[in-house]
Amino acid sequence: MRFDVEEFKKRAREDFEHAWYEGPSVLTPPWVSGRYPRLRYSRAREHPIFDIVERLRETYLAMGFDEAMNPLIVEESDIYRQFGPEAMAVLDRVFYLGGLPRPNVGIARKQIEEIEAILGRALTAGTEERLRETLHGYKKGKIDGDELVHELAAVLEADDAAVVHILDAVFPEFRDLAPESSRNTLRSHMTSGWFLTLSSIWDRQRLPLRLFSVDRCFRREQEEGPTRLMAYHSASCVVAGEDVTLEEGKAVSEALLSAFGFTEFRFQPDEKRSKYYMPGTQTEVYARHPSLGWVEVATFGLYSPSALAEYGIGVPVMNLGLGVERLAMIVYQSNDIRQLTYPQFFPQAISDREIAGAIHLREEPASVAGRRMAEGIRATAVEHAAAPGPCAFVAWSGEIAGREVEVVVEETESNTKLCGPACLNEVFVHNGSVLGVPDTAKWATVRQEGVSTGITYLDAVAGLAAARIEEAARCGEEVRVQVKMAKLPSDVNLRIEDYVMRYITDHNKKVDLRGPVFLTVRSVIRKPEV
Repeated sequence: MRFDVEEFKKRAREDFEHAWYEGPSVLTPPWVSGRYPRLRYSRAREHPIFDIVERLRETYLAMGFDEAMNPLIVEESDIYRQFGPEAMAVLDRVFYLGGLPRPNVGIARKQIEEIEAILGRALTAGTEERLRETLHGYKKGKIDGDELVHELAAVLEADDAAVVHILDAVFPEFRDLAPESSRNTLRSHMTSGWFLTLSSIWDRQRLPLRLFSVDRCFRREQEEGPTRLMAYHSASCVVAGEDVTLEEGKAVSEALLSAFGFTEFRFQPDEKRSKYYMPGTQTEVYARHPSLGWVEVATFGLYSPSALAEYGIGVPVMNLGLGVERLAMIVYQSNDIRQLTYPQFFPQAISDREIAGAIHLREEPASVAGRRMAEGIRATAVEHAAAPGPCAFVAWSGEIAGREVEVVVEETESNTKLCGPACLNEVFVHNGSVLGVPDTAKWATVRQEGVSTGITYLDAVAGLAAARIEEAARCGEEVRVQVKMAKLPSDVNLRIEDYVMRYITDHNKKVDLRGPVFLTVRSVIRKPEV
């Protein structure tokens, strides 16, 4: 079925204010509630880091800062210009960019014979010459690496798989290549990019300049840990102009961080004293959060005149920077930045409500008549649950697939009741375990503290019986559906989604849906009167 974009937009607009169906719980089987939740498009979850990134962007823009994109690749010489004698210590923490060299591949008679053996045919003199020209063109950079296999396949009149085999077997130079480092580095501080940006525009645009950038930086840490990552986001801004002072940094930091719930601020000299800042201006920003107390969140200072002079920047510049991940840890009250940034690599807790939402019926009736049949089976079983056997009660009669069908709930044996003791057990999720429990004092804690799926064993079995009868009626057949002692979820027509079962198993929780159901439902197809 083709995806209808306009219908999606229409429903998304309708659901903006009402994300979920208003009525009976969406966990309740629809044929029990008698109503069907319409297909809904609920808002998806955002990543915590990108949530903070977006909030920072919006706050900076509201404060009158223009967004900039600074160079990500910085030459080693720029690090020396910016950091001076401190450059060597800084470079110890940067990633140098490297690449594979282009091999100088020679083609002697031995290589030609090996290629011919793989192709199963001899190469003409013209093909040999074009092969040499192609490999030479690759060495000189005229042919890109991702085009080489295609070009060689055209020259050799072979498929790509054969060419890949030739490169691996005949030319070990490709397989033995080792990367070589360049003098280019990945930006480890946003400052490295700000010097390059400001040098190009400070005397070409109206002052003061107010710019910000929220982007990636890379630092070659010895080891990643709860508070350090090798790839992180820096939220940085600069104010460049004739009258810029350190007070600008205080004002910007207060305005920026107020958007995240911080109420009071404290400024103190930073003992790290980076060389690209003017001595005595590097300042740590501590902010008071209503629930977390005082926390360090940012650093600002005035760029050193000597560092600015290296780039010909002739006005004072205030720079403020903060780590997005650090701010996200504070906002989300996380104690491990790795788990906050890469939750997919850490076991995630699943709430009881989420587990309950992942429990469904295995088989359900498809038609309106089938759903009414299931409701009739359930109502009849509840009404006559204690009736002694043998007994039989008509639960529903109507038309299915053009045939008149009568559905009977029955018990054929003596000294037994129509429904077993567990028929009205309800499925709850309590502390990660899935339990089928009766409404008794023994299970009061589970029923009060747990999350109900809204499904009883009787609900599920009625759905199973209606689905089987519905299917059999289409084939003109009668059917008898009987559920006796339940041991597994499938015994009572329940399915628990695989990811939830994995979670339950990994956390040593349990699924206990045992119980004596003993319910029998059969169908009778009435022959039309002549």
